[in-house]
Amino acid sequence: MKDFIIPDRDMGTPAVKSGTTVNLTVDGIKVRVPAGTSVMRAAAEAGISVPKLCATDHVSAFGSCRLCVVQIDGMRGTPASCTTPVAEGMVVHTQTDDIARIRKGVMELYISDHPLDCLTCAANGDCELQDMAGAVGLREVRFDPGANHFNAREAGAPNPEYRPKDQSNPYFTFDPAKCIVCSRCVRACEEVQGTFALTIEGRGFDSRVSAGMAGDDFLSSDCVSCGACVQVCPTATLIENKVIEIGTPEHIVKTTCAYCGVGCSFDAHMRGEEVVRMVPSRDGRANRGHSCVKGRFAWGYATHQDRQTQPMIRENISDPWRVVGWDEALDFAATRLRRAQADHGVDAIGVITSSRCTNEETYLVQKLARAVFGNNNTDTCARVCHSPTGYGLKTAFGTSAGTHDFDSVDETDLALVIGANPTDGHPVFASRLRRRLRQGAGLIVLDPREIDLLSTPHMGEGLHLPLRPGTNVAVLTAMAHVIVAERLYDEVFIRARCDWDEFMAYAEFVLDPRHSPEEVEKTARVPAGLIARAARAYAAAPRASIYYGLGVTEHSQGSTTVMAIANLAMMCGNIGVPGTGVNPLRGQNNVQGSCDMGSFPHEYPGYRHVSDAATREIYERVWGVPLRSEPGLRIPNMFDAALAGHFRGLYCQGEDIVQSDPDTRHVTSALAAMDIVIVHDLFLNETSNYAHVFLPGSSFLEKDGTFTNAERRINMVRRAMTPRNGHEDWQVTQMLANRLGANWSYGHPSEIMEEIALTTPSFSGVSYDLLEREGSVQWPCNADAPLGTPLMHVDGFVRGKGRFIHTEYIATDERTGPRFPLLLTTGRILSQYNVGAQTRRTANEVWHSEDLLEIHPSDAENRGVRDGDWVRLASRAGETTLRAVLTERVAPGVVYTTFHHPTTQANVVTTENSDWATNCPEFKVTAVQVSPSNGPSEWQEEYRSHSQAARRILPAAE
Repeated sequence: MKDFIIPDRDMGTPAVKSGTTVNLTVDGIKVRVPAGTSVMRAAAEAGISVPKLCATDHVSAFGSCRLCVVQIDGMRGTPASCTTPVAEGMVVHTQTDDIARIRKGVMELYISDHPLDCLTCAANGDCELQDMAGAVGLREVRFDPGANHFNAREAGAPNPEYRPKDQSNPYFTFDPAKCIVCSRCVRACEEVQGTFALTIEGRGFDSRVSAGMAGDDFLSSDCVSCGACVQVCPTATLIENKVIEIGTPEHIVKTTCAYCGVGCSFDAHMRGEEVVRMVPSRDGRANRGHSCVKGRFAWGYATHQDRQTQPMIRENISDPWRVVGWDEALDFAATRLRRAQADHGVDAIGVITSSRCTNEETYLVQKLARAVFGNNNTDTCARVCHSPTGYGLKTAFGTSAGTHDFDSVDETDLALVIGANPTDGHPVFASRLRRRLRQGAGLIVLDPREIDLLSTPHMGEGLHLPLRPGTNVAVLTAMAHVIVAERLYDEVFIRARCDWDEFMAYAEFVLDPRHSPEEVEKTARVPAGLIARAARAYAAAPRASIYYGLGVTEHSQGSTTVMAIANLAMMCGNIGVPGTGVNPLRGQNNVQGSCDMGSFPHEYPGYRHVSDAATREIYERVWGVPLRSEPGLRIPNMFDAALAGHFRGLYCQGEDIVQSDPDTRHVTSALAAMDIVIVHDLFLNETSNYAHVFLPGSSFLEKDGTFTNAERRINMVRRAMTPRNGHEDWQVTQMLANRLGANWSYGHPSEIMEEIALTTPSFSGVSYDLLEREGSVQWPCNADAPLGTPLMHVDGFVRGKGRFIHTEYIATDERTGPRFPLLLTTGRILSQYNVGAQTRRTANEVWHSEDLLEIHPSDAENRGVRDGDWVRLASRAGETTLRAVLTERVAPGVVYTTFHHPTTQANVVTTENSDWATNCPEFKVTAVQVSPSNGPSEWQEEYRSHSQAARRILPAAE
């Protein structure tokens, strides 16, 4: 493989962890490697490349191609170097006459059954078979043409063993004529992805890679299009369609995925300013060379025809848009913002930023509110997903973030997953977790649905607690009841790291009979014995970790649930060592970063309250303006104030609040009541239907900056192409601020990071120079931890002593009844992302083109609903229609849908109920009724008509 394609050398077999080392000699070079290392990898460590075809360090050694044979003193024959472990004093020869003859013979056999169309092959210059033929010195093939797997196919032979190309997948092509049956793809699907979608069928000459049953292709099979098979294929058998279309890349830009909170590192393989393919970085510490269908393939939205690249304005939201220049758009926006403040007061305007934006962009937006608008009216979409994480973990541990890195999962003995669906929402992490489950780790899932993680191939038994939506606190406290009652807690840890008297008070609280599994069973509908089994399993595991998602936080007791999770971890000593911890799986790419950067109305960057005089003094000195000490408005408060006539202007960067926030009617009414709404985004979205100014944004491929993932890892985002709108997003915010008199003069995002480091203790050691050198770091990164902090709370909690908090279960105000007897909960699906603005503009639509309602067969039968029928989904807030899917993944009384498609607008039925501490909406519990329907609701028809009218654009002036 050419260096310009794969800059990181493939060592042939995976690295081995061992406390002992072995000395050996390879071609006269002395090498010391960990015990258990393969001879092939030892040779690579010495700088010696052993020819190979079936071997790669992505997967375990297989030993099928026989190209990597070597000679070892004292050992008979020529063993395969990939499957032969090193031994003390071993002397290895990788180049001898006998070895050369064997390798040439092997290559002749491969080439005799391979089409020699190298000059027109899409993998020309990027083909390991081609490279290995050169490496062994093959110059001719002695075998006469005979039966093979390509000529007959070209001639149209009817023999079933000759198969046509499989072009069913929208992103890659499978050409069986070029397959050398090395099994790399099969092993990658098993070992890296954990899907087991591929297999080798047949024997000998009839061996073939198969994507499933006889009638399956790559689209209809269990393949999840993660790209692992494409990445390891040594020929053009599995190859990206973009490579076929465009050609070989000519340079690489390292960047970070802009989808979920895993924060995968990618190498953008470019030809000029065109992306040819996105390849997961082998040195990416969050993803370790793996990816999912979104990050690997769904980046085409960046160049989609729907992109708006010019600013637009209009006097009223009923008018069509008018394309204008940047100066006119910014002047229009600034004038209206100042007019709103002049007429209604300094607090009449505010900002909302997005977790899709970089740290630097988010920092500037909250600075815009505080230093330019003169108020603290700044909020973020993290409000509607993980604000309870910040509150709950800060209260219990002293810091508002996850405790461990993703590598920690490799050492866990049991994973407790609550309110998260990693295979759909965080698939790369899910693959790592599945690998650990196959190695024998235990699994406990608390979720109303039966998620795919429970059906992990070759896993032992997993416990599923199918709790009723809204009862997380009750079940977790019941687990604590069992642990305390049976004295399963870690007394040594608690006495050393927590307040013992506080724990005893908590123990008395949880021992109350109302918290027993038997009592909780009546509320949560989880068998008491199952709750007890889960509690004992968690307490008994030497190292247990907890992973949770929006099914924890998006509840009226979201913050209480986070505290209950923290209680479990502390009482069992599962904090501060690898394999343990409390780990929130952040939904979007920069949820953690948007919180870190002070986007909430009550906190400056670094989670310091606005009322703290010392913190304000820091920013007043650096920003040069006086700052307010009173918290500003949260997003729900902005909406309420707008309807009351007090809040009149909003700058919304990168967030589609109409589709993503609860009670859509309330949101649209609030936006329609404002004098000035500025939307800064890639596309005209649902929120822009109510906007007066549209400022075109830049995609992650068009900007420099940083994202912070769910493990607190700060990753670089690097510009791979010129912004289509002419400006990176931070520049647009700066131009708006300067129109309002700010006089900012940042020349590059690195200068913004310098200011963040200057003012934020947990980021004080962060710089672009450090990130370029180290690849990434995890905050806190400061004088005490100059290279970052992979594990938090190792020697003690940030707050000092860990705090046990009483977690009283208080039922949600959202109750079922005769009118609304079912409970709706919502979530995501693998192929789509959040409100779908990006993924709906890619070929991912082939897997999920509409939101569907999952309903249990018994509930469907009671309502006369059949699979695929249109149904009316109604709540106290509103109604919508969508198609039904009958499934036993949900329990009777529970229905489930996604929120990716604006044609459904699932949030029109969700209510304004929210978490008691943070106002995080209660998306996961809505009382609904389901009934047959003939098609779209009246509201959907009205909304579709309004949306079409709101997106009219006047033709450009001649």
